[in-house]
Amino acid sequence: MRQLRFLQAMNEAYRQVMAQDESVMILGEDIRGGIRGETKGLHAAYGDDRVLDTPISEAAFTGFATGAALAGLRPIVQFQVPSLIYVAFDQLVNQAAKMRLMLGGQADLPVTYTIMVSGTRGGNAGQHSDNPYPYLVHAGFKVVCPSTAYDAKGLMIQAIREQDPVVFIASAMSLPQKGEVPEDIYTVPLGKGQVRRPGTDVTVVAVGHLVPEALAVADSLFEKRGISVEVWDPRTLLPFDRDGLLESVRKTGRVVIYDDTNRSCGYASEISAILGEHAFSYLVAPIKRITRADIPLPYNPDLEAAVLPSPKQLEQAICSAWSYSKS
Repeated sequence: MRQLRFLQAMNEAYRQVMAQDESVMILGEDIRGGIRGETKGLHAAYGDDRVLDTPISEAAFTGFATGAALAGLRPIVQFQVPSLIYVAFDQLVNQAAKMRLMLGGQADLPVTYTIMVSGTRGGNAGQHSDNPYPYLVHAGFKVVCPSTAYDAKGLMIQAIREQDPVVFIASAMSLPQKGEVPEDIYTVPLGKGQVRRPGTDVTVVAVGHLVPEALAVADSLFEKRGISVEVWDPRTLLPFDRDGLLESVRKTGRVVIYDDTNRSCGYASEISAILGEHAFSYLVAPIKRITRADIPLPYNPDLEAAVLPSPKQLEQAICSAWSYSKS
């Protein structure tokens, strides 16, 4: 099967859905040029009415998309960096997230929000390095966080077809990832996680761009120490595949959560709570969390690296969980 990069898979999803459904449009800042590649060629194919370069006002074009969706369109709103959603929070949290309920279900709100380069690639500055998905889950948005090019295409197509607002997290470190992607149009269902690597000793729940790192650590530990690590990827953060997680943990009895958001009230905290409520009886070791530190992200690259989750920390946590019941 052919190989595509994550950005190419997003581009193909946009093209195929826009060709299939004339109500789909995309808007945001500097998207007609397709600088990174995910929107390359869309303007030439679909014109001014369906590919809109907007003024630099996130609140304005986010609100515009809500109105467009209520009028029968399916807008895709693209934020160029994750922190730009904060200036549109009123339009997102007070309006889009609540509109269907405020209207008593009389209208749908099929908007997809694509948050590009989420997280950090090293020295991107504090205002460009957030992973805001815990905020958005808290607000009640459906949130997807693909780790592969295959899922980038399939989850994007499914997100656009949803009748509710959906946030698509395009992690900065996932964008160069390359993998097998079918040419046909297909979807990946929301709320269905996936075992990326089967194992029997420890479950690692890895989110987004941390999945490849978790797989590398798992392979290394098996070779060095014979520890069999299962890597489980939630893919969708809300709705969350609780049954899939519990199935993995029932098998291993040990869990390490690897997530690039803050330790306090971050996404790893929610997964820990789910396990505490529903998996307590078959856990044989304390739950471990590898996360960001509870501080704003520094700009200095050395300080930044010190507060981010790392493969070394993950390896130590897996070994600790694995040896716990053996001591």
